Amino acid sequence: MKERSFGYWHPTDHVSFDTSSQAPNNKAFESSTTIWNPQNPSQSVTIPIWPVHCVQGTPGAEIIPEIDVLRFNRIIDKGRDSRVEMFSAFADAFGNKSEAASFDLAAYLKENGISRVFVVGLAGDYCVRCTAIDARKEGFDVYVVEDAVKSIDTGDDGWGATRGQLEKAGIRVVSIDGDEAQNIQDPS
Repeated sequence: MKERSFGYWHPTDHVSFDTSSQAPNNKAFESSTTIWNPQNPSQSVTIPIWPVHCVQGTPGAEIIPEIDVLRFNRIIDKGRDSRVEMFSAFADAFGNKSEAASFDLAAYLKENGISRVFVVGLAGDYCVRCTAIDARKEGFDVYVVEDAVKSIDTGDDGWGATRGQLEKAGIRVVSIDGDEAQNIQDPS
């Protein structure tokens, strides 16, 4: 069994960037903006404003060299549509599963006989949370490996609240040294 990985990059004009909003509502980690669903303009959602990050073609969007990408049979990109936020690897903020944002990850995993999903990465209180919850909604057994997660807000209102949401959704928050992670087959 090979591993799957999720790449994450944005176009330079992504709607969530502080450079895409007008002052004074362009303060990263403080301001927010409203976006509309490209597939249904009557739907909107408010998202946080972020500093420019993970821009396509820059080192910030590359997979770090310590990760052996040769072990992956597929790298799945997310966050490519400049008009929408995509915290989850499964769908954009509106639940759309489009080629512009990603693709039908749930179908891909099921077609490949995957029933358990282990989620790690940045940011625990946004992308990790949304990916894990969407994976659970799609019927997968989901584990978040806590010591391989970093949150924007590591306090009670950030990761603390997220941890509670995950557990309430039936997602197990585990340790890299725990039995669940130890039972992952070595893909080599």
